[in-house]
Amino acid sequence: MKPVKSVTIIDDPQVHEDQHVHAPWPIIAKFLSDLPTGWIGLDSGTGNGKYLPLPADRPGSILTIGLDRSRNLLQIARHAGSEPGILITREVVWGDVLGSGWRSGMFDYAISIATIHHLASHDRRKLAVQRLLQVVSPVHGRMMIYVWAIEQDELSKRSIPASDTDGLDHYPTAGEDVFVPWVMSQQQHTAKGKFKGDVTSSAISKQDASAVPTLAVETPVYNRYYHMFAKGELKQLAVQAAEELGLIVGPQETAYTKGCRGVEIIQEGWERSNYYVELRCWVS
Repeated sequence: MKPVKSVTIIDDPQVHEDQHVHAPWPIIAKFLSDLPTGWIGLDSGTGNGKYLPLPADRPGSILTIGLDRSRNLLQIARHAGSEPGILITREVVWGDVLGSGWRSGMFDYAISIATIHHLASHDRRKLAVQRLLQVVSPVHGRMMIYVWAIEQDELSKRSIPASDTDGLDHYPTAGEDVFVPWVMSQQQHTAKGKFKGDVTSSAISKQDASAVPTLAVETPVYNRYYHMFAKGELKQLAVQAAEELGLIVGPQETAYTKGCRGVEIIQEGWERSNYYVELRCWVS
């Protein structure tokens, strides 16, 4: 692994959360909105469950089950989309995105949003993609994966350190391993100094954290690992994951015999400082 760098979130924590944690990305929202009525899917690494209530334009048309290793976040996700006086209960499961506790092909779709970039090796990230490929239907399964990108736009609040191996390019051709300092908000402290919720609830720089009055002594700053993907890296990861499972990568028309299994890359791209890839499974 390359040396891990430090990246700073330069923003008010609440503004950062509203933009990058709570607000659904348009392409993900459209992906879920376009799914057929009655489909059941998995949100692998659901966090606070912000995608469980979607699609907003067709509420209840699909069922997304949230999976996460944080019990505290699952407590939030379990009631995602609830309003005062209206308690809604979601289906959530405690588990690891690298686990194999699901029956093969049991889901119609799967999403993995801002999760795989927390895995600290190429092989673990590849395995996470393979788990998604394994749990969706081999006939019609669809997947959407989102990760942080090295390439940040002018609106991004993530300050990425320059790479020593950039050469003539502004960005490296491989991803960067970084630490993001996170600090818990004051609302998450108990009177005894213990913490509620997940450490990703607020993000500020180390310098800002030390300037927070009264909280600086009691509130630790957590350095959370991210692998920030370079251009083309997520697509290549998906291709490698599929090929190692014996899948053909390409449109169904590329099948050379009846009964072949494959996966097609429907779309890939960059959206607001994130890379995404959409996949569709098929059987000839």
